[in-house]
Amino acid sequence: MKMTKRLFLGSAASLIALGGAQAADLPVKAKTVEYVTVCTLYGAGFYYIPGTDTCIKLGGYLRAETTFNTSGHYTPPDSGLGGARNRLSDYFSARSRIDLSVDTRTATEYGVVRTFAEVAWTYTGGTYSGTGAGGTSYPTSPGNQISQGTPALYYAFMQFAGFTFGRATSQFSTPWAEYPANAFELPGAGGWDPINQVAYTIALGQGVSASFSAEDPVAHNQLAIWNVSGATAAGLATGAYGANDFGGSRAPDLIASVTVDQIWGFFKASLAAHDNHAAYYGATELTGHPDDKWGWAGQLALSIKNVPTGQGDTINMSGVYTYGASRYNFHDYTDAPAFAMYGATTVAGAYQSLALAGVSDSVFVAGSGQQLTTTFGFQGGYTHNWDPQWASSIFGAFSAVRYNDTARGYICGGFVANLALSTGVAGCNPSFNYSVIGTRTGWTPVKNLTFSAELAYTILDQKHASGSTVTLPLQTSIAKPAGTYELKDQSALTLLLRAQRNF
Repeated sequence: MKMTKRLFLGSAASLIALGGAQAADLPVKAKTVEYVTVCTLYGAGFYYIPGTDTCIKLGGYLRAETTFNTSGHYTPPDSGLGGARNRLSDYFSARSRIDLSVDTRTATEYGVVRTFAEVAWTYTGGTYSGTGAGGTSYPTSPGNQISQGTPALYYAFMQFAGFTFGRATSQFSTPWAEYPANAFELPGAGGWDPINQVAYTIALGQGVSASFSAEDPVAHNQLAIWNVSGATAAGLATGAYGANDFGGSRAPDLIASVTVDQIWGFFKASLAAHDNHAAYYGATELTGHPDDKWGWAGQLALSIKNVPTGQGDTINMSGVYTYGASRYNFHDYTDAPAFAMYGATTVAGAYQSLALAGVSDSVFVAGSGQQLTTTFGFQGGYTHNWDPQWASSIFGAFSAVRYNDTARGYICGGFVANLALSTGVAGCNPSFNYSVIGTRTGWTPVKNLTFSAELAYTILDQKHASGSTVTLPLQTSIAKPAGTYELKDQSALTLLLRAQRNF
């Protein structure tokens, strides 16, 4: 029995060992592969991120374009080297850009959680400026979008339960912003450029919604607070009517808007409050400062879809009025839009003619309070689709800047003292009008690939007395000599050619 038991146990052990060896030699069952699947919850282009319930959409565009008769893209030659209209000005300027966007959405018990980001890299040829020694220099700073190209963060925001946090389009703006039927930038609207904000949107039903936001005013919503006591001949020659005198940020811009978005079209009413917080009258705290003044801006916008002239035809329009919040009308990213356009003259003794203009949120002189600037504007565009491949549009804009009598006295005193305005204070009027009219035609031979040509005519209408002249100092960067110049309205015709592939 003992012998039998030993044989049985030995045989069992051998079988177990053999079974273990065979099991070790068998291949391990492969883990199920998780394939990317289409997410139909949020429209075309979304896919589930494998292993999650989050949907993602990748997109963007690649663009190549050339502008003619301007040194800037989307803008006319109304300042700087472009406005100089001499051998330093560009007859054309080329640009390339790649844009990438990421959109994620997740359904939760509180509604959809969304994140969105968009980045771009841009390369622009750049311009040459004078050195004052018979030579020129080529700027290489990132702000000039040259060298290795300039990265930009357009959007970076999240949305949850009606709230928006981060860098997103202002709640004041319309979906088309300054582009009602064009690529050329127009005044007369809240602007496109995104802004840091905290916003809340409530849906009221049937396409009606209301939004409220607190938005960071720095750069985006600040235009200029001019200390006219700091005006210089060099600054006035470029359209800057004083030293820019911003204090630190004290309060966000407060925005409220109501939107109606339905089959027939789109309507929006927006209101903004903007705090103008200046620094000091002089170099130190001891010099004192003007008190803060709140400005405001209002906008009405209308879009009519599927106009009877053709399928998909649209009309977009908006009007804006500002008081101490001029960036909601003139909205390019600059410290202060200041315009200086040169041309020919027939005035004896004058070297050339010149349109000078500048727009601010407010102006003051040492010891005084702020005088808020008034602006108003309108823009509109009509797009007609000839067929699925061809579309044409016409567009236009008009904006006006008006300084009250006190502000006018401050600015004109600077003109007389620094530029020897020939007609004196009586002939000085810093108010002006800015107008654009244009047309665009695009050809889309295949889906998401468009070739377009856009022609725009810009008029800078300054209001100084007819025949007025000023004496300007040497302007090295644009190679303009010191001398007498006639103040006169100016205009420019520009062309933009573009090829763009969306994906």
